[in-house]
Amino acid sequence: MRAQFSVAFATLMLLPAIAAAANPKCWQLAGNDLSCYQLDRDFVVTYAGKPSGRLMSVGECQSFGTMVQCIDPAAYAGKRIRFSAHVKARDVRDWAGLWMRVDGEGGCGTTLAFDNMNARPIKGSSDWARYDIVLDVAKEAKSICLGILLEGQGKVWLSGVSFEAVSTAVPTTVADGRMEKNPANLNFEH
Repeated sequence: MRAQFSVAFATLMLLPAIAAAANPKCWQLAGNDLSCYQLDRDFVVTYAGKPSGRLMSVGECQSFGTMVQCIDPAAYAGKRIRFSAHVKARDVRDWAGLWMRVDGEGGCGTTLAFDNMNARPIKGSSDWARYDIVLDVAKEAKSICLGILLEGQGKVWLSGVSFEAVSTAVPTTVADGRMEKNPANLNFEH
């Protein structure tokens, strides 16, 4: 009887966290096989006491999934911007990384600047670590998309996100839907 009570009590204690799990507002799941990935807000795995966004594979995935949001570049045109976030990884088989893309007229077919950390991937399991993407936003830019991607099996959490204009003294990291006006819900509170 005591064991049944303990299990029931533990289950009831987890219900608020399970019930509150949902796609984080302003973030979308994208990729080449959406049935292979899941996106949600995580109140258990947190960074600096704040919820995180979790992207994870479900089943055997031979594709990539991404947690993404796209914004209007007007406030950043002609500037250098830095997208920073803390990432935690568990059992990332292939690779994961932050990514950011600046597109011109015609969408992603006219990419003006891009970095996805492919040359400096996140693999395996790791605790929270900060990563940065720094790109120049051309004056003719029509959108900025940013997020984290996961290729293959594993889980990644994203938190402590920031998006800011920086000095041109900060080197770029370029490695040879619905648009919001500015990045939103970077702390995963909504």
